Amino acid sequence: MLSDNINILEMNLHNTRPGEMDITVEEKLRALYELQQVVSEIDKIKTLRGELPLEVQDLEDELAGLETRIAKYKEEVKNLDTAVTNKKNAIKESQELIKKYTEQQNNVRNNREFDSLSKEIEFQTLEIELAEKRIKEFNVESKAKAQQIKDAKSRYEERTIDLENKRKELNDISSETAVEEELLNKKAAKIEEMIEERLLIAFKRIRSNARNGLSVVTVQRDACGGCFNKIPPQRHLDISSRKKIIVCEYCGRILVDKDILTSLEDLVIGE
Repeated sequence: MLSDNINILEMNLHNTRPGEMDITVEEKLRALYELQQVVSEIDKIKTLRGELPLEVQDLEDELAGLETRIAKYKEEVKNLDTAVTNKKNAIKESQELIKKYTEQQNNVRNNREFDSLSKEIEFQTLEIELAEKRIKEFNVESKAKAQQIKDAKSRYEERTIDLENKRKELNDISSETAVEEELLNKKAAKIEEMIEERLLIAFKRIRSNARNGLSVVTVQRDACGGCFNKIPPQRHLDISSRKKIIVCEYCGRILVDKDILTSLEDLVIGE
């Protein structure tokens, strides 16, 4: 299956359509290798930045989450305070009713009315006790929420400092390499203009599937410079002739002979 895919890939890389740039296979290989050299330098710059961009993004996401959490806790505390106020108002109302019913008991005409008022007083007394219990529960919960807010704010302050430090570190590295990276990106873009679209798409696809980002490698000691598997003599001759675009039958990378390095200067690329 891999062999079939490689054969198809080689055909697609080698064949051109009418209207496409009329350049030799050797020139295509030189352009591809030059592009690989440039994007590898860009990769080194990105490696220098390391995980800092991801770390900055993670910290920003964490701070956004903490802001949401703190706002939620504050809203919950506000609701608890409102609930406490409502219960205190309810207690006052019950106390007023108890006072009213007690006064009415002094003017009852029979035991039935007296008992009825006593039940009302008892009910309102229970309402007061229940409200007081709920107020205590609300206060305990509100205190816990207040502590959560305090902890979240403390965490927020710590992570804010971490974010500032990471941003500074990233900015320092980026400022040191920004000019170089910009020049390399421009150089890569100009080289890409020299490469036909299908060949460029294949280059990028191979690169995305390679762990080290190498799409084009040289043959070193009769082996692929990417996966280090041995290359058959006939295939090695085909690579050296630069008449066909050859890919490694093991890893799928485009293969060029090491001597192509000495002839890269023949390829004129505007800076």
